[in-house]
Amino acid sequence: MIEITNEAITKILEKQAKEGFSAIRLGITGGGCAGFEYVFDKCNDIPSKEDVRLDYGKFGVVINKISIPYLVGMTLDYQKEGLNEIFKFINPKEQSSCGCGVSINFDLEQVNKDKIFAVEL
Repeated sequence: MIEITNEAITKILEKQAKEGFSAIRLGITGGGCAGFEYVFDKCNDIPSKEDVRLDYGKFGVVINKISIPYLVGMTLDYQKEGLNEIFKFINPKEQSSCGCGVSINFDLEQVNKDKIFAVEL
């Protein structure tokens, strides 16, 4: 469903050891000049009935069901860019992104193909 690179797993586990969370929350939210922004947060809460929790071994990934069609097939990576280190969403469903690199827009035809998958979960 969502691939997480070894680099991202290593960094999540480092942060988890320091900060004590049990899962990360991934998703999308409306905002920015291109229409959407990714969500990446730490969480300990038990997911609500609107969430799905995926097990990645030593940590979980919580995703709101509405976000699933946008994230299916995505890769979460961790990259060093100059002096910055960031978690990077690599998503084939992205149609465009803002110059700021935070705001994105999606190819809705691709997103709609995975809505059936989200309903089945």
